[in-house]
Amino acid sequence: MKKYLLTLILIAVYSFALSQSEGLTFQSSDTALQTAFIRAKEMALHYKGKPADPVGPWYESALPPRSAFCMRDVAHQSLAAEVLGMSRENKNMFTHFVSNISESKDWCSYWEINRLGNPAPEDYRNDTAFWYNLNANFDIMNACWKLYLWTGDETYVKNAAFKNFFNKSVNEYISSWVLEADSLLTRPAHPNASESFNIEDAFHRCRGLPSYSEGVPNIKMGIDLVAAIYRGLLSYAAMLRADGQAEKAELFEQKAKAYQQHIDKDWWDNEASLYNTYYSNNNQFGKTEGETFLLWFDALADSTRKQKTLQHLLANNWNVENLSYFPFIMYQNGYWQKAYNYMLHLTNPATKRREYPEVSYGVIKGFTEGLMGIEADARINRISTYYRNATADTCELNNVPVCGTMINLTHSGKKKSLLSNNGQKTITWRAVFQGSHKLIYINKKPLKATLGKDWLGNTFSFADVMVHPVQQAEAEVKAEFK
Repeated sequence: MKKYLLTLILIAVYSFALSQSEGLTFQSSDTALQTAFIRAKEMALHYKGKPADPVGPWYESALPPRSAFCMRDVAHQSLAAEVLGMSRENKNMFTHFVSNISESKDWCSYWEINRLGNPAPEDYRNDTAFWYNLNANFDIMNACWKLYLWTGDETYVKNAAFKNFFNKSVNEYISSWVLEADSLLTRPAHPNASESFNIEDAFHRCRGLPSYSEGVPNIKMGIDLVAAIYRGLLSYAAMLRADGQAEKAELFEQKAKAYQQHIDKDWWDNEASLYNTYYSNNNQFGKTEGETFLLWFDALADSTRKQKTLQHLLANNWNVENLSYFPFIMYQNGYWQKAYNYMLHLTNPATKRREYPEVSYGVIKGFTEGLMGIEADARINRISTYYRNATADTCELNNVPVCGTMINLTHSGKKKSLLSNNGQKTITWRAVFQGSHKLIYINKKPLKATLGKDWLGNTFSFADVMVHPVQQAEAEVKAEFK
């Protein structure tokens, strides 16, 4: 009997180890969704760098022929990379970015670094001539905060090189590039131009682009940069608060607020019911790309304007880089069916440029944080889940590394969720369900639900439960009330 039990245990251990060796996996009764996941995962892992590359662990996050990673793409791809098992790659790449900030580059880093560990020659000639989008420092800062919340790895908030990057970015960088909230529309277009500045030289003209929209001539400011600064300062404030520096955190929260107010005060076009997206050296507002980042950085306070922005995004055609943000953005903002459609579209072999690295990582992010609704706060070891499927299909995401443990998550329709904690760390699971519920049944036992509302006014219900290592918990809701 003992031998039989030992055999069963060994089989179970082997099966668990085998499942983990597969990394992140997804199963669903929706075969189209399952196919989309398989395609996205395969494509994303295809871009993992070779172990012997001089730069160290990395993954492709730039135009593929360059064998490089750039700041914007890494900031966008990093959470998906984390759940795909590329934590070493993330830490190495972020360390390269934060370590290369310098006064000689006016507190920029290297926009793009290649597999050899050098600034990519396609974007860098020397410290006075290089391509750099000014959003980058704040995007990286926000990504570092999110990685810390997801992983609990304090490197991203406490390591000396990271802290130096953050401090220089919110102080000297803003000052050097004239990015104070009251200077955004009056700043010079090229505040750090050298004596040999040549407007025809892209490495001069684009040394400090005030937007991710690179095709706008004569641009002075992009709304996406304003949104990036806002979110970057809030992320920095959150780091300070977590470090016990409440007074300093409040100062940067107030600074961040000024940028958000600037967006609503100066950039809204009442006649078009849309935000302008850039301001030119001719002192004229205009519209092009950029709205996506208002949502990516969650920089909109007015719910009506936010809805109009979402609807405008959905009603128009965008390049694949912009679309790669849509699965996460649409799931987060209530457009679940639209998000689902984008996941299928972006993984369809017929979709042009779907091979661009941001695309597959954006879809994996859509699955993890969007569809399955996983959020993490490593400060309090809490993992939240909220199923955002427009149908009642069952979906299962396994081998998710989060908060220093590994979880499996199954959503059975909209009424039941099961979370397994396969690591060695106790976590708090916040099980969230759509709608108003008096009770949430945790392992069949009723628990009073707490109610909340999202920005759209939709009600949700949640309950917290401790899940110890190698244990699982079930959460279920039954009848709704009005």
